Parts: sequence; structure tokens; C-alpha cells
Amino acid sequence: MAGGTSVAHTVSLTFSLHLRRTFGFSAPPFLVLATLACVSAAPQPADLLISNAYVVTMDDRRTVHPQGVVAIRGSQILAVGGAEITAEYTASKHIDARGGIVMPGMINTHTHVSMTVFRGLGDDVPDRLRRFIFPLEKTFVDRDVVYWGGLHGMAEMIAGGVTTFANMYYFEDEIARATRQAGMRAILGQTIINFPAPDAPEPYGGLDLAKKFILAHRGDPLITAAFSPHSPYTVDEEHLRAVANAAEELEAPVLIHLAEMMSEEINYLRQKYQQTPVEYLKSVGLLNRRLIAAHCIFVNDTDIALLKENDVGIAHAMVANLKSAKGVAPALKMYNQGLRIGLATDGPMSGNTLDIIGQLGYVAKIHKLDNKDRNVMPALHVVDMATRGGARALHLEDKVGSLEPGKLADLIIIDTEGAHMIPLYDVYSSLVYAATPADVRTTIIHGRIVMEDRKILSLDVPEIKKQMRLIGEKIQARIK
Repeated sequence: MAGGTSVAHTVSLTFSLHLRRTFGFSAPPFLVLATLACVSAAPQPADLLISNAYVVTMDDRRTVHPQGVVAIRGSQILAVGGAEITAEYTASKHIDARGGIVMPGMINTHTHVSMTVFRGLGDDVPDRLRRFIFPLEKTFVDRDVVYWGGLHGMAEMIAGGVTTFANMYYFEDEIARATRQAGMRAILGQTIINFPAPDAPEPYGGLDLAKKFILAHRGDPLITAAFSPHSPYTVDEEHLRAVANAAEELEAPVLIHLAEMMSEEINYLRQKYQQTPVEYLKSVGLLNRRLIAAHCIFVNDTDIALLKENDVGIAHAMVANLKSAKGVAPALKMYNQGLRIGLATDGPMSGNTLDIIGQLGYVAKIHKLDNKDRNVMPALHVVDMATRGGARALHLEDKVGSLEPGKLADLIIIDTEGAHMIPLYDVYSSLVYAATPADVRTTIIHGRIVMEDRKILSLDVPEIKKQMRLIGEKIQARIK
């Protein structure tokens, strides 16, 4: 206090001296201080002000503002606080949250978004990957299918409060085109695989496509381009090493399925290399902070230690793994040990939906059941995995995942007026055990409102649905 008073007194004397020298008169100190206070209290300009909100910041202290305000300028958050900061900002756009939950956007750390065109095919059958998915992709996947399927999935994610996603597929440049149009944030990986693919007639042709794709998207504010070797059992050692070298050279992320398949992957690598999939990736140079590994169902304590030591991101796709009956990944152990772990839906042919909110209750309940302990995986930790955890898994925690000044303005407003959301005693419990994707009212990405009051503004949703129906009819006609 003494220092502040001294500074103010000095400023007032300096200002009075300036008046005397310039205009021949001075002003009393109290008047000078009052004038300076008025100047300093002038509202700062913002582009968007959200008020009357239950703000869940997910910052380090898990700060919550029951009567909160968020100020946004351009793509960044200017301020987060209580109702008292409303007077500090003036904005061209104001949103009254009407008591809704304002929180960081959900992050989907692994999907194949264009597979919306195949949703509902090949369910409840054995060997789905070889018997259904690969043949369907070989027959039907082209640029139009990828583009329209991608837009359709992005509309679903926006409506469900997902603001960032990590994607692995073919014709990934079409996904990039759709992502820009939707206004979403994404890590997009060009698939590399050991057989002719829809976008690469030669085996492993995706590697050169990935290099070009990555170079073409340098500096994009929304899109990070990546390599996506499909898995350790569909990409050989030579090409995994080539990916590792290229990723290091281009400083690009790598997306991969890991420790997901028992017979084709776990048993194969144990027999050929006497290694687990995690150990194998370390031996070929891929186990590092650039790697984002999906599933990690069959990992042991040594694997978990290696994943942590090498700063690998983990995508936990609980619902897709349950549906495939592969098992429960030790995500609880990984989370408790501080690994970079977030939540994922997998593709819409695997988990069938693309929203993260619908995953939350499963993540909490299944881990309780699996550990025979109702106290583990509390709601706060699940919300953390869906937001901060997802950002950490994608190595984007310095940009997104929490509502803090200076971070990018990726946030959602969740309605609390539904019967299932009243009363709101514990916001984390309500989000995990009661909320639905349909409760998301508004979605903001990079400071841009892409959905407001349930209306998607960045996409022509009726046209997307029309195109998806046409694609569906073509597929249906050929698989009868």
C-alpha cells in the first residue's frame, strides 16, 4: 500500500508541475488523482462479453465463478472473473449466459470423422476391421465422401461442444478444407498403411502425401498437420522408422493406434520382437512427445512408465473399446500417475457418436466398476480429462483446455434449465452424470461463435444432411 500511495503521489505532483509550466496553473493533488482514476477505469474494448454465467475455468486452482464473466478480444481470452469485471470491458457483442455453465470446449483426442458415412454398418459382428471397415473404405472412399462425411461429423461435434479434435484418415486435405469451413481446431493426420489406400495406390504412399500435407499447413492458426501410421501391425519397421525421422525433421505430431489388438498386434510383436507395442515404438524412435497414441488398452506398468517418461499423449476411447469388447484401458492408473491422457470417441463406426459429453458418465462408472471402488475417477477428474487432459494429450495445453487470460477463446455454454440439470449442487457431477450433448447451447472456437442458441452458424447443415443422405443411398444400393 505504501508503495502504491507513493507512486500515485509522485504522478500527481508531476502532472501538477506539467500544468503549471504549460498553462500557468496547477491543480490540487486530490483532483489530479481523481482524474487519473477515471482515466484508468475507462472500459477496455473487447469483441465479445459473456456474462451471467456459471464459469468453470479448469485452471490450476479449478476456479469457479458462480456469477461469472468472460471477455474475449479476437481469438484470445482477455479476462475471466466475477460479475464485478463487467464494467471493465465494452464489447460489440454481448451474450447473456442466463446462468448456463461456461467452460472450456471439449477435446476429442482421436477419431476418423469422415466415417460418419458408414455409421451403423458392421455393428455387432466379429472381425469388423478386416471384414467391413477396410472393404467399405476401398470401395466407397473418395474426396467427396471424405469432405461431406467430415462436415457432417464436425456439425455433430460443434453441436456437442467439441472445439478441438485429432483425426486420422485418407484425403486429409479434404478434412482440412472442411475444418476451416467449420471453424474448428484440429490435429489432422494423413494415414500411412501397408496396402493400397483410397488416396494412395501404392502401399505406404501416404508417407509422401503426409509430408506434402504437413508442409502445406505450416502456420495455420487452426490446423496442425500430422503423420498417421495406422498401427504397429499395418506399418512395417522400416516405414515406422521413416515416419519417426520425418516427424523429427518436420517437427510434426504422429497419430497412431497402439496396444489395441491382442492377436494381430500384441501377440505378433511379442513373437517377432519379444517386445510390447510400447517397447517396440521406443525401439523404432517413435516414442516421444510428438506421439499421440490411441487406445492403449493392453499396457503394463513398464509400458505406462515408458509412456510417461517419453511424454506421450494418450487418447482414451472408453465407449468404442466397450463396444468392441476389447477391455478397459488402465486410464485411471495413467491419470493418477500424471500421464498426458484425454478422452476420445474413436470413429463414428466404432463408438457411433462424436461428442465427448456422452463419454463422461461411462468413463466415471466403468472405472469405478473395473476397480470395485465407487470413490475412484471422481467427476472432477473426468471433466479434467475432457478439457485440460485432452489439451495435454495433444500438447496444446499452453493454448487451450482452460479459461485463462491469454489463452485461445475455445469455450462452450451449457444450458442448465433442463429438469435433469436442476438443482445444480456440484457442477462437475452434473456435467458427468446428467448433462447431454443437446444441452450445449453455444460453441465458440478461436473467438468465433460457430453455434449460438443451438444454431450452427459456420456450416450449411441442411445441405450437409442432403449430401449425406445421397451418399447413404449410393452405399445402401451397392451393399444389398
